[in-house]
Amino acid sequence: MLKNFLTHINPKSDARPLPWRIQTSFAALAALSLTAALTLAANLSLAQDPFRNNNPQIVGEKTKAAFKALFEKGDYATASKYLHAATSKEANEPLFYALKASLAYLQEDWGALDAYARKTRETAKLLSSTNPLRGNLYIAASYFLEGASIISQQGTVKGTPQVLNKLREVFQYLDAAEKIAPQDPEFNLLKGYMDLMLAVNLPFSEPTEAINRLEKYAQPRFLAERGLALAYRNLKEYDKALNYVNRALEQTPDNPEVHYLKAQILVNLKKNAEAKEHFNQALIKSEQLPKNSIQQIFYEACKNRKRLEKAQWNCDGLRDKIRENPGIWGPKELPQLE
Repeated sequence: MLKNFLTHINPKSDARPLPWRIQTSFAALAALSLTAALTLAANLSLAQDPFRNNNPQIVGEKTKAAFKALFEKGDYATASKYLHAATSKEANEPLFYALKASLAYLQEDWGALDAYARKTRETAKLLSSTNPLRGNLYIAASYFLEGASIISQQGTVKGTPQVLNKLREVFQYLDAAEKIAPQDPEFNLLKGYMDLMLAVNLPFSEPTEAINRLEKYAQPRFLAERGLALAYRNLKEYDKALNYVNRALEQTPDNPEVHYLKAQILVNLKKNAEAKEHFNQALIKSEQLPKNSIQQIFYEACKNRKRLEKAQWNCDGLRDKIRENPGIWGPKELPQLE
């Protein structure tokens, strides 16, 4: 599916969306796809690779801590601090730059995003001589990040020709990685999430391939099951989505983004009272998430409570108060609904 959609897009037309036309409501998916799905070669401990029993990959201490903060805890603010504190010894690991690029994307710092995407590719090319699987994955990640930057800055009409060139590079290096290890859990997690991005944004795409990859091969399981919950949510198969998000939540109970995903699924199942509790669990940790994510979570939580309590709150206006708050992370004190 990753290759076939190129033949359906006319670079001169804005009629079809591209994978990087990401709405605010997909902020969590965007962050995950631009970081977790593209950079999951990190170790959760120095002695253990979360994908493989043999030949574990060791990354720097601060990079490893940032990875854990992001994907186990959903704590972007702390992850940013870890990456800022990283030493020069970690500068040879492409994961370090891919994570920094992804945080720059969330902060809409396009200059930093472009610079870190280039550094991701430079370090990945060096890595390719000793580890061609990871090297190809990170090179693909770097082109994906650059495509995100182009669309975000230039829009779809102007940016499409350049983005199509970036996508061809992405597919070229993913194909090279697949030839090396088609059942590799890291590769399948990456490609599974990218397929999900395409399925969300392209009208002729569907997530069957992504579901198969995530179910059969991807690791670690908490991220694979989170991806499956997203896939089934997008297919409107909400009972299946709920099953997978519950599995992800069992493994990462403190992650506010997973609570938010469960709340969305419960709303679609018309379980608004239960959804309210999970929206609240996400919003309790608002200061550790990007501000644009908190704006959207708060807005959806407000709309859910309006339906539940038949209130007359101005959810748009309350969301704007968060937008006006200084800083890049969500505020600790949120607007009051009562």
